[in-house]
Order: sequence, then C-alpha cells, then structure tokens
Amino acid sequence: MTTPSAPITQDVLTIPRKLPEGGKVNLVGLTRDQLRDALIEAGTPEKQAKMRVGQIWQWIYHWGVRDFAQMTNLAKDYRALLDEKFEIGLPEVVTRQVSLDGTRKYLLRIAGGHEVEMVYIPEESRGTLCISSQVGCTLTCTFCHTGTQKLVRNLTAGEIVGQVLVARDDLGEWPVPGEPKNDVRLVSNVVLMGMGEPLYNFDNVRDAMSVVMDGEGISLSRRRITLSTSGVVPEIARAAEEIGCLLAVSFHATTDEVRDKLVPINKRWNIETLLNTLREYPRLSNSERITFEYVMLKDVNDTDDDARRLVKLIRGIPAKINLIPFNEWPGAPYQRSDWERIEAFADIIYKAGYASPIRTPRGEDIMAACGQLKSATERARKSKAQIAAEAGL
Repeated sequence: MTTPSAPITQDVLTIPRKLPEGGKVNLVGLTRDQLRDALIEAGTPEKQAKMRVGQIWQWIYHWGVRDFAQMTNLAKDYRALLDEKFEIGLPEVVTRQVSLDGTRKYLLRIAGGHEVEMVYIPEESRGTLCISSQVGCTLTCTFCHTGTQKLVRNLTAGEIVGQVLVARDDLGEWPVPGEPKNDVRLVSNVVLMGMGEPLYNFDNVRDAMSVVMDGEGISLSRRRITLSTSGVVPEIARAAEEIGCLLAVSFHATTDEVRDKLVPINKRWNIETLLNTLREYPRLSNSERITFEYVMLKDVNDTDDDARRLVKLIRGIPAKINLIPFNEWPGAPYQRSDWERIEAFADIIYKAGYASPIRTPRGEDIMAACGQLKSATERARKSKAQIAAEAGL
C-alpha cells in the first residue's frame, strides 16, 4: 500500500471564518496561533499578543464568557476593539429533546441555515458528547440514517468546538468565580461519531480538537476523545500524529462482499488494506486499543462464523469490539439481531481474548441512538425499497 503525499480532500464547501460584507470574525475554534494572528491584524500590539491570547482563551474556554464586556482584566478600550472586530458565536439550538433515559439530543442551526444534530449521553461515572463534523455525509453506509442525507458541507472548527460549548452551556458546567471548583465533569468524553466522516474534514477537526484538548480551557485529555472513521486509510496515520486522540473504526463486516454493501468506502480501501494500516497505527499499544465498532444486523453479519472471522482478522491488533444493536429508523432495510444472537456473538469474541461490550441503546425514543442522526430539514423519507435497491440488497 502506498500513502499519497497529499492529504485526502473532498470538493466540499467550508464557510470562511469571516462573515460577508465586513462581518465580525468568530473567535470560537481558532487555534492559539490563529487567534494571535487575528488579534494582531485587528490592531493588538505584537508584543502584547501572546498575553491577550491567554486572557481571551481563558474567558471563552475556562469561564464560558460570551460577552467581551465581561472580560474584566482587559482595558475598556480594548474590550470595545474586540467587540467591534470579533464575535463569540455558537450554533443556535433549534430544538432540545430529552429521552426517558436522560439522553439529550440537540438540533443545531449553523451558518447558511443548515442543521446538524448532537447528542449528550449521561452515565453514572461520565457524560459522553457525540458531535458532528459535517452537514450530512458522503459515505452512504446503508445501515446509517445519516447516510441517507446528502453531504452539504464541512463544519468549520468553530462549529465543531461550538457544539461542546453549547452542551456545557445547557448543562451549566462552567465554573463560577468565587465558588469551589466542581471536579465532576458532566462532559467528560467527546466522540466524533455524529454526522459526517471526520477524516474527510481533517483540518477543521484537527484544529477543533486542539482547542478542546488545550489545558487552559476545556481541558479534555486526548484519551477522553475518540474519533470514529469508516476507514479513510491515507488519513489514519496522520490523525495519530496531528490529532492524537483515540481511534474507533466503523467495521461492521468480516468479508469484503458484505462490507462493500454496508460501508461502501470499502470498495476504495478494502478490509485487508484497512487492517494493515491499523497494525501500523503510530499510537497503537495495549493501553490505547483501537475500538472496532460492529453493528449487529439480523441475518447479515451476525453468525458464529462472522464472529470467528472477526477474531481472526484483527489478530495482533490491541483492540476491543464494541457491539452495537442496530437502531432502526423509518425505511431502514435492516433489523436488529436477536438478543440471544448478539450475546452468542459477544461470547465468541470474549473467549478469544477481546473485550466485547454490547452497547446499551440510548435515546431511541427521540431518534438519538447510534446511526439515527439526521437533520430535521432533511428527513424526507426514502422508501424501504429505494434504500434497499441503492444498497444492492
């Protein structure tokens, strides 16, 4: 396998940071270097720029401030300059649904009137935020509701970071000056498993995660962030080097024939090519296992033979297998495997020496479960027959 010298890109629109007709520049999502350059361009003396970056960074990402007037360690005339040139803009919450199990699903509106979905999953010892990286998706995975929505555009780094800020706003997670620090993190984990393929929006995802991981702001460690890819092979090693978070792979099949249908990107980078790349993953170790995501589809990929092939395929890769009971959506051409079948599948994997947790479906009553996300404005349903025909089923 040869890796191209240039990054894999798509001809997909990403809106600029600067709004039309001289609009303000959004500071959310700028890296420290980008923020420094923006401040200097706006008139900040170069000798002061590093200090100003640190001050503004803490106000936005540690204290959760949205108004320059509240940045009280900055001079009034400088605050006025910031207000004139910049904004602290977040996606707009259109709807917020709360599941019976406590899962929260947000429909967010971004620039251009487009919409994406984000999900917060509270658990006893942590809270996981599932964020999106694109409006729609180009991969057309046939078991995934998002895959039935055409790709519209990439999210900017600001729109990706903005999802984290929106969730923390809604959960009231920002510290309050003068009050004791709360060591309980409500958003303790972030997973790039929402709408879109993160590695097809590499630069914006990388910049956004550098902001989220920065120790003087949101301060989530790289081991609290998981990027899920369907297998964009040339970008996997680059992700380890430039992003450094944990990796999950949407695997879902043990033969190329089946994976070609479930995850069509397999036609470009097949199972063997993908696994060879994962074996060389720069951060791969027993302490940082790759997660293989495997959706359980009745009579499609759930036999004992599939389980045995899966174990054989990943041999030598420090890994865990995350089994996902299929979450049905209107028009879906698949059914969830029977629970006894899922447990038998998991048992084979476990006895082979791999962790094989079965993911508990969350938020199904509000269409917030894995594979169910789709912009509300794009929910024109294809018929079950249309979807099955496109999947070659």
